[in-house]
Amino acid sequence: MQKYLSILSELETQISEGQYRPGQKLPSVRRAAAMYGCSISTVLRAYAELEKRHAIYSVSQSGYYVVDRPKSEEDGSVHAMIDFSSASPDVNVFPYLDFQHCLNKAIDTYKYELFTYGDTEGMEKLRHTLVSHLAGNQVFTTAERTVVTAGAQQALEILAKMPFPGGKSIILVEQPSYNNYLKFLESEGFPVIGIARTAAGIDLQALEEQFQTGRIKFFYTMPRYHNPLGTSYSAEQRKAIANLATRYQVYIVEDDYMADLGEERGYDPIYAYNRSSHVLYLKSFSKIIFPGLRLGAVVLPERLLETFHAYKSYGDTSLLSQAALEIYISNGMYERHKQKIYSQYDTRMQALNAAVRRYEGTGFIEAVPGDGGIYQLFKLPQTVNLERLIRRLKERNIHVVSGKLFYLSNYLMREKFIRISISRARLDQIEEGVRVIVEEVKREIGNLW
Repeated sequence: MQKYLSILSELETQISEGQYRPGQKLPSVRRAAAMYGCSISTVLRAYAELEKRHAIYSVSQSGYYVVDRPKSEEDGSVHAMIDFSSASPDVNVFPYLDFQHCLNKAIDTYKYELFTYGDTEGMEKLRHTLVSHLAGNQVFTTAERTVVTAGAQQALEILAKMPFPGGKSIILVEQPSYNNYLKFLESEGFPVIGIARTAAGIDLQALEEQFQTGRIKFFYTMPRYHNPLGTSYSAEQRKAIANLATRYQVYIVEDDYMADLGEERGYDPIYAYNRSSHVLYLKSFSKIIFPGLRLGAVVLPERLLETFHAYKSYGDTSLLSQAALEIYISNGMYERHKQKIYSQYDTRMQALNAAVRRYEGTGFIEAVPGDGGIYQLFKLPQTVNLERLIRRLKERNIHVVSGKLFYLSNYLMREKFIRISISRARLDQIEEGVRVIVEEVKREIGNLW
């Protein structure tokens, strides 16, 4: 990666995070060159790019200063809103410059190859790069068994539609679970049943009973940083699920969509514990880079490859995006950005946990602390009218998501909760947001301060 791009990216992050305030002077060109261990011309190039992006301005014989934001931008309704609802990455940490560099490099490197339809499996160079990349998550595979998809959602939809060996038809899902997938399964009329999952994990005996019926096509699970729970299965539970898959010949669809948002050492996915090729591993890149990239990957058992390719049928993901992603991973940019975004989200999650500790003792909310990632649940008293609470919070510019969305329509054993996401909540908003939620819950159940 060119040095000036690295400096540019770091300065943009420091400005967006407030380390350099509006109107503050940046280090002199000579001092910055010494700080970054580069030439003066490299710093000048980075500063010139920041000027072009209207992030800084220069004053003759004085230096470079951070641009003041208009008052309307600082005080407008977008910034007044506390967004605890969005699952998308923070727009302020999108790696625009790095990825732009990779797009340009991809065009120079691959030229005309990028403007064909491409292969059903995905770009061969990317698939080989993903083999090494996935090995870091203890997912050992081959390029032949790795398929690039238009996001993890496309892989999930194909798996629901395609037949599996043995002709089994019922899809087993955790409850609660990923709302968009539940909506898809029900709207398409697929046979689907739920099994309870809590912060403590899953009832392995109940899971085994479901596997024993011989009707389960696959079990869809998010073992790490579950949406909406925010929690992860213990190593013992992951091993047990892998063993049950082998014993009863049931496939596991492991959606590890937030694999890159944690710092666990020695975390092994369910895939790593299964020796009978009954686990399909899904990976998404949208939570780390940006949603619009729409790239994911699925690692398939060999016996499912032919059917999966038949249902995917054509190369439907941008070759330019695939080529840029390959360069982004190979050059180490992905790993560097992963650490940056994890650090920011971890700081926000710590702030959320600190705010919860201050208010949880009031008895009006019961937080389910996550293990990392971006989600946390606030369990609510049964007397709370969920729709009215969410409406009142919205009137106070706080957006949350109702727990009702994360259940199958016919699932009865529901908990009452709201899901909190910290991915787009500013650090300085979190304390106030929790305070208002507690205040509105208290108001809803008819208590006074």
